[in-house]
Amino acid sequence: MRNAREFNFDGLVGPSHNYAGLSFGNVASFNNVRSASNPRQAALQGLAKMRALAARGFAQGLLPPQARPNFRLLRRLGFSGTDADVLAQAYRESPVILACAYSASPMWTANAATVSPSADTRDGRVHFTAANLNNKLHRAEEHAQATRTLRALFANPDRFVVHDPLPSTPAFGDEGAANHTRFASAHGAAGVEFFVYGRVEFDPSAPAPAKYPARQTLEASQAVARLHGLDAARTVFASQNPDVIDQGVFHNDVIAVGNGNVLFYHEQAFANEAGTLEALRRALGVTGTDLRAVRVDTGVVPVADAVASYLFNSQLLSKPDGGMALVVPHECRETATVARYLEQLVASGGPIDELVEFDLRQSMRNGGGPACLRLRVVLTDEEATAMHQGVLMTEDLYARLVPWVERHYRDRVEPKDLADPQLAIECAAALEDLERILGLPGLYDLA
Repeated sequence: MRNAREFNFDGLVGPSHNYAGLSFGNVASFNNVRSASNPRQAALQGLAKMRALAARGFAQGLLPPQARPNFRLLRRLGFSGTDADVLAQAYRESPVILACAYSASPMWTANAATVSPSADTRDGRVHFTAANLNNKLHRAEEHAQATRTLRALFANPDRFVVHDPLPSTPAFGDEGAANHTRFASAHGAAGVEFFVYGRVEFDPSAPAPAKYPARQTLEASQAVARLHGLDAARTVFASQNPDVIDQGVFHNDVIAVGNGNVLFYHEQAFANEAGTLEALRRALGVTGTDLRAVRVDTGVVPVADAVASYLFNSQLLSKPDGGMALVVPHECRETATVARYLEQLVASGGPIDELVEFDLRQSMRNGGGPACLRLRVVLTDEEATAMHQGVLMTEDLYARLVPWVERHYRDRVEPKDLADPQLAIECAAALEDLERILGLPGLYDLA
């Protein structure tokens, strides 16, 4: 077993952050539709979180935002003329499509890709597959830049493989790491990769939600496992409970989180709770590791409170000095059932012995909590050295990004502002400057 660390790459919230409420099934996002957002505050809240965790000794990086607005999408959909003409026509004729072209994706960075560390893969390289996100128009365009970004950051072919996204069809609906968890005795040890799906395309009799869409298919999860060369004995597929999808649990990371040998989950998370736990225990047994399952009962925390607080959309981090920290948003303290439960959890003597709380209000109102904001990438020391260093969080990078945000970001964006051509100009200028700060010239195709 080689030395390895879990790097959390948080999405850097972009200057187009807004509340369009485009994601049917994401209750938080839908509830804040058309309210005013504060992009500057959102980005600074995210940067403060990254800085604080890096200062604690956790390996922390960032993923740059998508380029917005997406003029290519708007022109493909028939809006024409100058950029200003395109924005005006889209706002006049279809403001929802315009909002899709401005979608602020960094708040759901966990959706960007699925990642398998070298300890798990057949060829001993780190594998990435950018998610096609084909369930929603505003996200279905993201995989091109996500793939481009991952290939810029992880460019060494001896260490890394960045696959093309899966075919963009309903059968292979893929939402990335929001439905993927890895368990292992240590980050550098061979582990178990756990894929949770919401429906089965080729089996109409399989359980499926009735109200909200199931975005991840079993077929997509199986395809990613094949692409990454995973060992079948250490790979587990489980069905999410369709009833909780219909209660606003649009991804597994809204109802469960895992790390090391610990699974922190709600009793309603899986369609077959006992079967899922048994499959995980059997797979972990292959590695000589025992599963530690921390179950939250419905009578203690109802699903509605779990969704409102994003209790399970937390980060479960293995602390450098031992034990585990649970990174939660302020909303957990403000939800009475959750606050009481967390107090008991930390005092129980179990594997989770610390709470770390952040103000992520801007992200939370868009349906993105601590876990949504980040993509987990386990890297050995050699792999960490081989990746692009300019996105790793340091005091120097933080000191450069804060004034960048203050220089380029507005403190208020309303729906009508998406028609303002000046906002589009400001977004492009911000990204051009960001390429220089991160040492990634040509990251964006801004032509």
